[in-house]
Amino acid sequence: MELNIDEAWKKMTKRLVSWADNLIVNLPNIILAMIVFTLVILLSKYVTKITWKLLEKSSLQKSMKNLIAKLISIMVILAGLFLVLGILDLSKTLNTILAGAGVAGLAVGLALQGALTNTYSGIVLSYIRHIKFGDWIESNDYEGEVIDIDLRAVTIKQSDNNLVYIPNKLVLENPIRNFSTTAQSRVILKCGVSYSSNLEFVRDLVCQTIISNFENIGDAKEIIFLYTEFGDSSINFETRFWIKSTNALEVLKAKTVAMIAIKKAFDDNGINIPFPIRTLDFPENFKNNDPTGN
Repeated sequence: MELNIDEAWKKMTKRLVSWADNLIVNLPNIILAMIVFTLVILLSKYVTKITWKLLEKSSLQKSMKNLIAKLISIMVILAGLFLVLGILDLSKTLNTILAGAGVAGLAVGLALQGALTNTYSGIVLSYIRHIKFGDWIESNDYEGEVIDIDLRAVTIKQSDNNLVYIPNKLVLENPIRNFSTTAQSRVILKCGVSYSSNLEFVRDLVCQTIISNFENIGDAKEIIFLYTEFGDSSINFETRFWIKSTNALEVLKAKTVAMIAIKKAFDDNGINIPFPIRTLDFPENFKNNDPTGN
């Protein structure tokens, strides 16, 4: 038993000495590999900056430029990794890695199918011009400004300053409403006036109020004013006009300004905006039919 322990100890000692000798022999290569890999990391950052400067002159979207810069940086790092393996004389390891890349790639592809779909969708979204940084969009029941498009999700900032991350796949597969595709946005305001109002006067007053509060509107011809229905307690109308903004938040602000101005104009001119009321009509002999005799 003691003999077996001694032999095992000698073998382990011999193996450790062999590893130490190999470490000492390969120490210059290890140091060189560490230096090369550090230089590769620094080179990838420098190449990314150069790529950004070159792409700034192109007409590509910012998201596409960002994607190209990241891919080039990854390629530089991978090339440096293969160079480090060659310096360490790990050619057999390199061949094993390349041989197993196919099987590993298939397994990873099946495991990360959703992530790869989002990556592909992110590349497509970065290339198309229907959505870009700064656009105000509505997608998957969320509305806000596009502030980032990466390989995983589209990030939008809502009007309340909250960030929403929508997976690229959902954005690509579902309808997108882009409010920034035109230079103007339409403001739609609905209201109602009492049945006793002079409808022509109301129309002219609303149009003049909007003209007075929005500099980009020159005359009443740029405003659409329509009476829409005889409501239960009011005659309802709808007015539409354009503002020079593609931001949905600015549309809401313009609508607020218009509502305040129209309400003030109605108050100054004795025009009533009725609220829903209920009128009870009792028959003339209602009290006579009271069984209590009161």
